[in-house]
Amino acid sequence: MLKYLKLLLYPFSLLYGLVMWLRNRFYDKGLLTAVEFDIPTIAAGNLSVGGTGKTPHVEYMIRLLKEHYRIATLSRGYNRRTKGYILADENSTAADIGDEPMQFHDKFPDISVCVGEERMLAIPQLLGDEPATQVVLLDDAFQHRSIKPGMNILITDYNRLFTRDHVVPFGRLREGRKGYERANCIIVSKCPPDMSVAEKQALQKEINPLPHQRLFFTTLQYGTLYDMASLQPVTVSHEASVLLACGIARPAPLLQTLQNRFSQVFLLPFPDHYYYSEKDIEKIKKERNDMPGTEKIVITTEKDAVRLHLLRKTLAAQNLQIAVMPVEISFLFDEAELFNNFIFDYVNRSLPAISQ
Repeated sequence: MLKYLKLLLYPFSLLYGLVMWLRNRFYDKGLLTAVEFDIPTIAAGNLSVGGTGKTPHVEYMIRLLKEHYRIATLSRGYNRRTKGYILADENSTAADIGDEPMQFHDKFPDISVCVGEERMLAIPQLLGDEPATQVVLLDDAFQHRSIKPGMNILITDYNRLFTRDHVVPFGRLREGRKGYERANCIIVSKCPPDMSVAEKQALQKEINPLPHQRLFFTTLQYGTLYDMASLQPVTVSHEASVLLACGIARPAPLLQTLQNRFSQVFLLPFPDHYYYSEKDIEKIKKERNDMPGTEKIVITTEKDAVRLHLLRKTLAAQNLQIAVMPVEISFLFDEAELFNNFIFDYVNRSLPAISQ
């Protein structure tokens, strides 16, 4: 029955896909104007609705570039409680700038982090506030055609490649598959760490990158748990009961990792980008207390932690410890250096325009 109900969505998917195709054609033909900037701009995004692992890829590029250039990130600030352009400062919270920008701001205080719905207006404001900026990383901007970035990086989930997906609402694509042609670089994320060369070649054939495109494969690497309040490492035995409380698009990879590490793991899911309430904290504590065993711990993601931090007084009053699981990406097939050089080559080619 569910299959037939989903088929009813297909006409709406065709209609939405047509609208997006026309919009893209207007930009391609110059009927709608896209603004270019002299400063190197790198856009990281996806064709699908969330869950591709974009944030750790942006963080990878932050780590790569920040020791060599003055960089800034620009995001829309999805689901924030403010509007307009905001440059993050010491008083910013996830409610002000959104969870992902707040995560960047917390982890990389030496870079500029800003948000703005209209990126073509936000970049000049950013450069006015931070004129020494040399590189701008545009977070989740693949469909934001009013800006023409110098480099477009498309990230697609190994478990749901864009080549096998459909436009919303029938599938999860924000636009038709041909949108991939705008990318300079395609990254297949969340791959198995032991992916074979044969599978790599099969996926390369399926994706069929264009001559100007580079294709890379990455996997997720989860780090050492740390306490959300003190930021100190947390040691947990294999026999502990774990409650994974998180509001992210696809918790499955983290859930699987925890199930491999601990004997009993329970999931308490919340909507993506969810702002927790005091009642949610009570619910989390109750779920933790109801778990079996004597050693119990609540684990969440870094993205959730910046939203939970808004309720730090409630967490302290409830005496509820929450551990955070950090995540990074790793390039497969020893291709990290190839990717790094690909990024550096673009930035170095584009930098002279700034000094002229």
